Amino acid sequence: MRKSKPTDRKCSMKILHIIPSVSMVYGGPSQMVVGLCGALASLGHTVTIVTTNSNGDRGQASLDVPLGIPIAQDGYEIIYFDCAPFKRYKFSIQLFQWLWHHANDYDIAHIHALFSPVSSISATIARTKNLPYVLRPLGTLDPADLAKKYLAKQIYAQLLEKANLAGSGAVHFTSDQEAKISERFGTTTTDWVIPLGVQLPEPNQSPESLRSQYNIPPDRTIILYMSRIEPKKGFDLLIPALAKLIQDTDFHFILAGANPQDPDYAEQIKTQVETAIGSDRLTCTGFVSGSLKRDLLALADLFVLPSYYENFGIAVAEAMSANLPVIISDQVHIHLDITESNSGWVCQCTVESLTETLKTALNSDQNILQTKGQNAAHFANTTYSWPAIAPEVIIKYKTLVNPLR
Repeated sequence: MRKSKPTDRKCSMKILHIIPSVSMVYGGPSQMVVGLCGALASLGHTVTIVTTNSNGDRGQASLDVPLGIPIAQDGYEIIYFDCAPFKRYKFSIQLFQWLWHHANDYDIAHIHALFSPVSSISATIARTKNLPYVLRPLGTLDPADLAKKYLAKQIYAQLLEKANLAGSGAVHFTSDQEAKISERFGTTTTDWVIPLGVQLPEPNQSPESLRSQYNIPPDRTIILYMSRIEPKKGFDLLIPALAKLIQDTDFHFILAGANPQDPDYAEQIKTQVETAIGSDRLTCTGFVSGSLKRDLLALADLFVLPSYYENFGIAVAEAMSANLPVIISDQVHIHLDITESNSGWVCQCTVESLTETLKTALNSDQNILQTKGQNAAHFANTTYSWPAIAPEVIIKYKTLVNPLR
């Protein structure tokens, strides 16, 4: 029998979020749980994140954080546990022990990522303790992602994730396209399609100052790539497209990103881009965050992300919120939002399509770019906004919480 909770469920809930790591090493999708929890807490709910101190899979030092104790942060609390004994695979015995003893203290759990022991075993514990839970796959059910280590994932799914999906109260997808194509391993799920939110800091430098700092001529159009540097992002499309355009189009390309999990690949991409368009038309910033991220978005004229698959595309949403028209592939799953809101251009995953789309954007009248940028900001600020998203999440949580428990 579940323990009674001091929380008055008519007014608020006790919400538990579980994620393998919130380190920036793992990219924006992992960090998004922080924004969501802050927004949920602002509505008067008690919110806890439990996670590990994992900070990369290539021998990086663990996050320097207190372990096993609640840390107050933006209205919610976060508890870190040691990622041990299998650090590479996000395993934490201490987290599992804590969850076994505290699952009954909460009304609902929201579990982020599949095919990770922290998430998979936590879902199993929640089910054993009769704690309703929601799964957010983070793109792990996309056939393109499942194709990597296919056999191992099929076995893992049969052992753990199939039962976790079947026992979930809902599966949280972040786009209609993600929900449409995702694998369920023969189970029937209740699907929630709820986008992610973005929240950017205020700019710190003027675009003119940044242009001067990077030695970019004042009349040169700036194309910005700002995301993780990895193969799925479509660099085999982008680099030859830029090489073709440089012959008769004046632009400057900013490559803002890194890959702590595979720094050698990131260096190879930087070298290939420089070879393709020349060092005088290229700025490589490395990983950016905070005010510098916002400054670069304000500096750029166009944002590009020709990915082979993105379950959402948080970098695209950030660009949109900064009044930036976007150029993305039709495999970024929010591409219909861009088309319907007239916030940019959508291409296919071919060099020819991307080249023509970039050419169209680069040759567009300034009024067209301004209109698309304004449309992008309006759409992002009303749709990809945590204050707008959080109340919807609470309404859905309440459909899973039994008030008689």
